[in-house]
Amino acid sequence: MSEGILVLDLGNTELTMGLYRDGEKEGVWRLSSDVRRTSDEWSVLFRGLATGHGPITRAALASVVPEATAALEEGVRSAFDIEALPIDHTTPGVLVDVEEPSSVGADRLANAVGVRVRHPLPAIVVDFGTATNFDVVDRQGRYVGGAIAPGFGTSSDALIRVAARLPAFPRKAPERAIGKNTVDCLQSGVVFGFAGLVDGLVQRIQAEMPERAAVIATGGFAPLLFESCRTLERLDMDLTIDGIRELLRFGDEPHAN
Repeated sequence: MSEGILVLDLGNTELTMGLYRDGEKEGVWRLSSDVRRTSDEWSVLFRGLATGHGPITRAALASVVPEATAALEEGVRSAFDIEALPIDHTTPGVLVDVEEPSSVGADRLANAVGVRVRHPLPAIVVDFGTATNFDVVDRQGRYVGGAIAPGFGTSSDALIRVAARLPAFPRKAPERAIGKNTVDCLQSGVVFGFAGLVDGLVQRIQAEMPERAAVIATGGFAPLLFESCRTLERLDMDLTIDGIRELLRFGDEPHAN
């Protein structure tokens, strides 16, 4: 029987699901996170997405939303009669060198594993999600720290919410930095301003590293900001789920605990 693997990356804004069959990626879905979903709702959703893809025999979950984790795990159990492997700092294959390993988000650990197997090391992963995470991975593939900045969507939404006279606007890069109308000014400040934040932090991180690092962009807002950031070198939208998948693979190796 072929092996079907379901990989789940639950963030505060988005749930990314990856389905793998015999080592090949069959599909990726990105859904809005909703902590109100019950385990039964997750189960129905999982069954529907897996329809036509064959049996699901294994699963793994990286979650940074504790209040939704139990329902998600029960949904996997109900849909496929399997247990989802939880990803944290104790998972075999995770390499971490920070003061408090238990405080590192599962998505950041998965990013470190994903970049270890898919890109040159050392590396800096810039993950554009609800927050913008900068994950630093050394030449040995260890997660060694990073930075956390406000998310692009989070900060731009807050600007519109608290400034009564500013209108909602399309989130895209304008043609020039000097805006001639309010929308252009907002796009310049938000997109180019955020790109400056990213480039500034990447440059500071690079200056503290013993050798130059590759810079990888991932996360929901990465395609929007990739061209506007001068320091981003590669775009890898599946980096996190591929890292989670790799941890399942590592668990199969003879050296795994």
